[in-house]
Amino acid sequence: MIYLDHNATTPMAQAVMAAMLPVMSGVWANTSSQHGPGQEAKRVLAGARATVARVLGCKPVEVIFTSGATEANHLAVRGLLAAAPLERQRVLFSSVEHAGHVRLARALSAADVQVDWLPVQPGGTLDMAVAKKLIGTDVALVSLMAANNETGVLMPVADVATLAHAAGAVIHVDATQFIGKQPFNFASFGADAVSLSAHKFQGPKGIGALLLRQGVPLLPQTLGSQERGRRGGTENLPGIVGLAAALNALGDVSAEAARIAALRDRLEAGLQRALPDTFVWCQDAPRLPGTSYLRFGQLSVDVVLQRLDRLGVAASSGAACSSGGSEPSHVLTAMGVPADEALATVRFSLGATTTADDVAYLLRELPPLLAPLLHEDLLTAP
Repeated sequence: MIYLDHNATTPMAQAVMAAMLPVMSGVWANTSSQHGPGQEAKRVLAGARATVARVLGCKPVEVIFTSGATEANHLAVRGLLAAAPLERQRVLFSSVEHAGHVRLARALSAADVQVDWLPVQPGGTLDMAVAKKLIGTDVALVSLMAANNETGVLMPVADVATLAHAAGAVIHVDATQFIGKQPFNFASFGADAVSLSAHKFQGPKGIGALLLRQGVPLLPQTLGSQERGRRGGTENLPGIVGLAAALNALGDVSAEAARIAALRDRLEAGLQRALPDTFVWCQDAPRLPGTSYLRFGQLSVDVVLQRLDRLGVAASSGAACSSGGSEPSHVLTAMGVPADEALATVRFSLGATTTADDVAYLLRELPPLLAPLLHEDLLTAP
């Protein structure tokens, strides 16, 4: 199987499993316990926290471990909003946030929180002219993804952070797709809070973190004594160790990003040569190195995915959490893309396991399968 769905999840690295197994078998005590085994677990937790802080460029006290990016997002948005002054109760989200984050925004709106949306331009980039108008002194929080999970477009975090801070607001960034794929340093990133999830960079599922700049007020959403009282629940120590190990194993992120970007560019150029009806969304925008979001004319995505499955290639119709339905992508809709084109879009997301041979195989085997279908203008699955 050639796996080209790294934006959905990534295979766990061997180094991560090697780090987790001794903890699962030998460091099983509760980190809050005062006896010897509990204190050993507490030391392991502190070591993992120190590793996460070192790799991500933050202080250990700024790391809050969560069950994943979804919980981190909810904790950040609800917790920062609850701590905001009463005169600041407006929240801004970008219109292309992850589907789960969009649901959070709608839940806030249903609870009478004033929610406004930052639009994107047709090329997928944030409309900064509108952002400048919307980010005012009544805004408590701006919540923005660092990189879109479907298109791969990088968002102007630093510019939005400057606007938010000038208005006295705080900014939360969902960096789920960004960390591990682009160089990252929390101290210089500009955001007040950053969410991440380990399984996006070859760590385990079920563990993530919220990085919260020291001194930024946040009210906990699950009450308990863990994580300095900011998040209740016994720490998932094997998962935390796995998260730290995955970050520690990243190596030279810039070099790996350049390798993957070259493979992505080779894939896109080869498909466009072999199948002239191939259109790549956001090709001219700054993108994650491994994300290729494209359509083959208006050929049904189901047809394409069926052919890819025959070839032993795993790809996606877009966001993993919303794939399989008949509704067009809300990201492409926000970009003004017609429904028929949105429903024809396939996402290839390359990653650490992707090789030049994988790309060569796809370029050799896929065009002969799709070319006859495009010539017949087949728009639905047989």
